[in-house]
Amino acid sequence: MKNKVTIIAEAGVNHNGYLENAYKLIDIAKNAGADYVKFQISKPGGSITKYAPKAKYQIITTGNEESQYEMGNKLRFTFDEHIMLMDYCKKVGIKYLSSPFDISAVNFLVQQNIPFWKIASGEITNYPFLVAMAKYNKEIVMSTGMSSLEDIENAIDVLTQHGTERNKITLLQCNTEYPTPMWDVNLKVMQTLKDTFKLPIGYSDHTLGIEVPIAAVALGATIIEKHFTLDRNMTGPDHLASLEPDELFQMVKSIRNIELAIGDGVKRVSLSEINNRDVARKSIVASGHIKKNEIFSDKNLTTKRPASGISPMEWESIIGKKAKRDFEEDELIEL
Repeated sequence: MKNKVTIIAEAGVNHNGYLENAYKLIDIAKNAGADYVKFQISKPGGSITKYAPKAKYQIITTGNEESQYEMGNKLRFTFDEHIMLMDYCKKVGIKYLSSPFDISAVNFLVQQNIPFWKIASGEITNYPFLVAMAKYNKEIVMSTGMSSLEDIENAIDVLTQHGTERNKITLLQCNTEYPTPMWDVNLKVMQTLKDTFKLPIGYSDHTLGIEVPIAAVALGATIIEKHFTLDRNMTGPDHLASLEPDELFQMVKSIRNIELAIGDGVKRVSLSEINNRDVARKSIVASGHIKKNEIFSDKNLTTKRPASGISPMEWESIIGKKAKRDFEEDELIEL
């Protein structure tokens, strides 16, 4: 399929720190038809200080007894465990992806030859992190949650000044509230990003349900990223804003249908409707009995289905002519 939308199923930390959960999430992403299953990677203490407070949504979903540092370490896999996830992805036939959250994770992922970088919204102002990524000149997909156009422009400048070719960057509209309220989604920003930066666009979603990412595809998103979980009732920071397995399956299916429905913009008679054309359109027919040599007029002619006779668009050329034979009511007119 040309210009196929890339669908990233974001497992994130919804494995709750257990490999068996991660394997189940990989299976679900594969069976749903996603292109990538994505995790998050960092070393212990590599991206969160011991004193960092939790976000409000994290307190709501996990309480405030442990710090963000403690929660993050509990929910992280080691680099060796990520290699196990990569091997399992290869085994089942889905591409592994991970968002690095510190430079050591960047260096690790370089060694694993991942297909492209995914920069999370929180890293868009992380100068040394962006520099570390840029020098490898990989494809970069960058979420833009919590960002102004100036923030985005500055991040693009850092990347391009340190080795990343500009045409390798894709920008994702994103809102980093979990879950995102509908009134803050602002899908039209995708077009603003496209017009402003002349780069491909996509959408990273944290809303409840599947309708917003589907709408984003209709509006031109080339990449969709969406969190999913085994069970939304599990304990953890991101489960509440994630899809359950059947919803992920339905989202992927709907996106693939929308891709087909968007088409190429050329107005033509489609193959599927050709057979209906003669049935749905009309022909010029006798509205009652017409005698031979009688003059055709709007008194003895009308238009009815099917379209296997003279087109009603020829009406003016038929009016005033003589009937070459008798016609019964509803009979197709011939000249």
